[in-house]
Amino acid sequence: MTTTEPGTRTVPETMPGIYLPGNSTTEMRQVPVPTPGPGQLLVEVGAAGICGTDISYIYREYKTHRGIDGPAYRGVVSGHEPSGRVVAAGPGCGRFGVGDRVIVYHIAGCGLCDNCRRGFYISCTAASRESYGWQRDGGNARYVLAEERTCVPLPAELSYVDGALIACGFGTAYEGLRRIGVSGEGDLLVVGLGPVGLAAGMIGRGMGARRVVGVEPSEVRRGWADSLGIFDTTVAPSEADAELDRLTGGAGFAFTIDASGSAPGRSTAVEHAAEWGHVSFIGEGGRFDSEVSDTLLHKQLTLHASWVTSLQAMSDLATNLVAWGLRPEAVVSDRFTLDKADQAFALAAGGSRGKVVFVSDSLQ
Repeated sequence: MTTTEPGTRTVPETMPGIYLPGNSTTEMRQVPVPTPGPGQLLVEVGAAGICGTDISYIYREYKTHRGIDGPAYRGVVSGHEPSGRVVAAGPGCGRFGVGDRVIVYHIAGCGLCDNCRRGFYISCTAASRESYGWQRDGGNARYVLAEERTCVPLPAELSYVDGALIACGFGTAYEGLRRIGVSGEGDLLVVGLGPVGLAAGMIGRGMGARRVVGVEPSEVRRGWADSLGIFDTTVAPSEADAELDRLTGGAGFAFTIDASGSAPGRSTAVEHAAEWGHVSFIGEGGRFDSEVSDTLLHKQLTLHASWVTSLQAMSDLATNLVAWGLRPEAVVSDRFTLDKADQAFALAAGGSRGKVVFVSDSLQ
């Protein structure tokens, strides 16, 4: 396929795509550029993020991914955090056309089940449910074939890197904070300052939290978080009990969110929640064990578990970020082009300071 869009740019017949063999390496293959069918868009990728779940469940050893009969990753082009510009639209597309800037929601649900009709494609119950970069080709390529129904507008004020971060991590953090009703009526504690925790801190600031405090074991990540101006203070877990009590006068935080996905992190979020406080769990993996009476019941806590966000909330988040004057790309510590995929994934898997993203060398 070689087509010409308005202007001078052309769409080639083939493109490079990044695959993950599951042994902590990457593989670049030359693959055909797809042609959009009914209700589909061909999106030129401006930026695509590397997600922690890609590292944990695909990059390192996808064949042992638990909870799925067989590997969840089906040997497709990797990456579920793309944003870019539409270069071709298939028959029947009505909302987006050539030239539109979009964020791609990372699940293609059936669109008909109750969860899909609420916009939560992540929880689609149909057998046809497919995740970009897991069961269908994803965004770690020059182009991605996207269902129009999975795309949301990328405001002109935001970059493609901003859009890539909204596509997953920032959307996940936003949903977790929405569930606990973060507002100017209380302080927010964020546990785990990886990319999603950084997103939670930034969005919590936008939602009006009086103070935003972070807990993170990595000195490097605490330093990166401090440099962003998102948090009022950050502390190491070894100092957390004393310092968090000092900051709140022993009263705890009205809102807490765990993005660490670890048992100690979740315990910190619960133990330092105030009476009648709200706690959100958004970190994947690990376990949670708690003394019930004093820690949960007698403090009248409300616990929320949140998995990604909805299509509408993702669109709302993009609009809100513009209104709040916030740019997700501030949390990005490292940018790579696709030809540096090995270095990019190794850094993301080895403890980067912040978010690692791929950026296009032709679409910015």
